[in-house]
Amino acid sequence: MRNPVDRLTVGLPHPVRIAVDWVVTVAAAIGIVLLVKAYVVNPYRIPSSSMEPTLHCKRPEAGCLAGTFSDRVLANRLLLRFRRPKRGEVVVFRTPPAALASCGAGGTFVKRVVVLPGERWRMRNGFVYVDGKRLDEPYLAPDRRDEDTRPWERVPDDSYIMLGDNRAESCDSRLWGPVPEQNLVGTVFAVYWPPQRISLR
Repeated sequence: MRNPVDRLTVGLPHPVRIAVDWVVTVAAAIGIVLLVKAYVVNPYRIPSSSMEPTLHCKRPEAGCLAGTFSDRVLANRLLLRFRRPKRGEVVVFRTPPAALASCGAGGTFVKRVVVLPGERWRMRNGFVYVDGKRLDEPYLAPDRRDEDTRPWERVPDDSYIMLGDNRAESCDSRLWGPVPEQNLVGTVFAVYWPPQRISLR
């Protein structure tokens, strides 16, 4: 007997054995996909313009650059089990409760890690300052910067400041505060749809 299914179905008619083998194979494949989705890689769709032009959303939503399909991205859920996210990485996370009140939406967001645990930060005329120095943000297009100004604030040791790349249209940590580390889901490492946008990050 080649495998456990063969041993369990010995003596059954051949068509039944074939059917059982297919059922077990399909169930195993679904199980593997669910395990990968839960612990390794998970897909997400970009629903708003908060990360334009880095990640596209679909028109006719205001500020969206995509015509037919929003970008769909893959997040590495495994990586953050071994290290903390780095400044500049795009991360999927569960929003704090205050996001629902501030944005009218909550759940899972995709933003960029801008300020790290324990750092002091502020904004002045749309520029981010960290520990007294203006932050270089090459991913932020000049026409996507706003004129936001806010006082110095220290980030808790277990939290991150998440901001969108389209600052004028992003509901982010400026409105609802730091994101606890336990809320982080994974780092975005690829766009897998639409075809013309396929790329690694």
